[in-house]
Amino acid sequence: MKRVITYGTFDLLHYGHINILRRAKELGDYLVVVLSTDEFNWEQKQKKCYFTYEQRKMLLESIRYVDLVIPETSWEQKKTDVYEYHIDTFVMGDDWTGKFDFLKDEGVEVVYLPRTPEISTTQIKSDLNQ
Repeated sequence: MKRVITYGTFDLLHYGHINILRRAKELGDYLVVVLSTDEFNWEQKQKKCYFTYEQRKMLLESIRYVDLVIPETSWEQKKTDVYEYHIDTFVMGDDWTGKFDFLKDEGVEVVYLPRTPEISTTQIKSDLNQ
């Protein structure tokens, strides 16, 4: 079984999120989504989420492409996660290109998928504020 992992906040879930989850799942048999906790989002990313961690987790768990959702509490946990969950492929959006290539040294394939260009949570929030 080929295992894939991806990371994100997944706030204000939209079809761009679904696209990246679908494409990530197509790369393997089992998809682990590592979801940023509220504390991690605020303290490390300076992001305030509309939905709580538990609400975002529930939404992700209801998506057919997602097999497991676990919390992201630090930037450093990626190396540990790929070992603990026996990951073959690490997937992120292409806005992160090159940032996680160090995982290749751990025997993990690293894939940066193009984002859905016309949609983003930042754009949704901006549009709603107008």
